[in-house]
Amino acid sequence: MALFQRSRPPRPAPRERLEMDMEDAIVYAVGDVHGCYKELLSLEQNVQRDAQQFSGRKIIVMLGDYIDRGPQSARVLDHLLAAPPQGFLRVCLAGNHEVAMLNYLDGYLSRDRWLAVGGLETLFSYGVDPARLASLYASSDEVDRRVKEVIPASHIDFLRSLPVLLCSDKFVFVHAGIRPGIDLVAQDEQDLLNIRDEFFNAAHLLDRFVVHGHTPVDIPRLDGRRLGIDTGAFQSGRLTALRIVGKFGKLIFS
Repeated sequence: MALFQRSRPPRPAPRERLEMDMEDAIVYAVGDVHGCYKELLSLEQNVQRDAQQFSGRKIIVMLGDYIDRGPQSARVLDHLLAAPPQGFLRVCLAGNHEVAMLNYLDGYLSRDRWLAVGGLETLFSYGVDPARLASLYASSDEVDRRVKEVIPASHIDFLRSLPVLLCSDKFVFVHAGIRPGIDLVAQDEQDLLNIRDEFFNAAHLLDRFVVHGHTPVDIPRLDGRRLGIDTGAFQSGRLTALRIVGKFGKLIFS
């Protein structure tokens, strides 16, 4: 047993689960951005144009995974920290990639494992080349220290603050999905961030319509009472939003 071990922050408290009255709102849910800053700007412009035909509250719901894989994660976070488009409220939810980045920063995930799931592109967006750092410093701890010191505290605080779910009477917005048959308040956070098969296989049994990302699709299609809108922007160049007015939806692309 090691006599001395590096201290790590305690595991964070469970993330918030939000409820909102959306009865009179025009809602735009946005799929996984994954560092695609230009596509995010393009999609927001298209959303703003579309929204001009409506009065009333307008809400943008970001479904998580803002970082990794694409080229401009740092700029995406800067953008989400800034004010939303005029006339809109914006709610940003957590995705599994935000949690993975925090797990690395807090010492619960190795650097190599984070880099393997897209963290390398995130570090490049901050101007950091971990391979070059590793060639300059023999100590892995020193490499990690150098990596962590370039990430703004505002970005880290933002990632820590993200709720994991937003629901209304008729809709659930979440990164990956929910486990059917379990109340929303009792859902395991890891399911909300990572679930696939169990959610997909029982989508027709859901008591509310679920809008989610996490699993890339070429074209979003209704499946029971769910719709996944992650269209793999970092590969396809197409970021997708779902506009919801009442019980009607329309897809909008970057």
